[in-house]
Amino acid sequence: MVFHAIAGIFICAVVCGVGLGAASADTSDDIARAGALGFDSATQAATSTANLQAASVDPSESPLKEQSALASTSTRTIDSSLKMIEDKEEAERKRIAAEREAERKRIEAENAAALERVRSTKAMQGVASASGEPFEYSLPAVDWTVGREAFVGEWAARIDAYLAGSALEGYGYAFAEAAWDNGVDPRWSPAISDTESGKGSVCFKPCNAWGWGENAWGDWDTAIRAHVAGLANGYGYCITPEAAATYCPPNTAFWYSHTIEQMSYI
Repeated sequence: MVFHAIAGIFICAVVCGVGLGAASADTSDDIARAGALGFDSATQAATSTANLQAASVDPSESPLKEQSALASTSTRTIDSSLKMIEDKEEAERKRIAAEREAERKRIEAENAAALERVRSTKAMQGVASASGEPFEYSLPAVDWTVGREAFVGEWAARIDAYLAGSALEGYGYAFAEAAWDNGVDPRWSPAISDTESGKGSVCFKPCNAWGWGENAWGDWDTAIRAHVAGLANGYGYCITPEAAATYCPPNTAFWYSHTIEQMSYI
């Protein structure tokens, strides 16, 4: 029994010695390889520490942080782009509004000057009263005896000459044909377009050059024919003080005076 115990102790000692030797050898080999590559003991220690720190990081945490950072950056970029677009749109709206206001003032100034011309013209048969009652004028009569083709041909040319350079340029035929079909003075609708919108240059509704209600149309031809028909149904054959009072109650005298002056140019 004693022999066996001694033998066991000896065998354990041998095994432990071999293990320690192997471990020592492995460590020595690692140190040798590190030295061969130019790493000193301090570098190895730092590397080991970094490896331990990396191993202690939760692998699920880093991607989440990266995703959060990317999302935050993306949101800031989108917000900045949207702000730039909104600023440009606002600047464009202000530019358009300023242009419209300038055009409105220009038309008002032209209309005021036209009114002064009307007041001094020899064609005026009456005199405006202090209360601003409408003027009375006479216009050359329209010849309805020539037949449709001759009528449309003559008045289309005259209206086109009057509308030259305006938004309504080239639509003399539509005005003339609509006038014949509805029995309306062919000069009336074109003249109203000047009074209300500078011949279509400033329209508050699409293709509505006449300031006529809340109407809007998709094209000028349809709009012209609808307006002339509306004059026939609601106002009669030609302009009158009564028609002016119905069409433009807030400023009847001026509306009547300016519109009939424009009719005299056609």
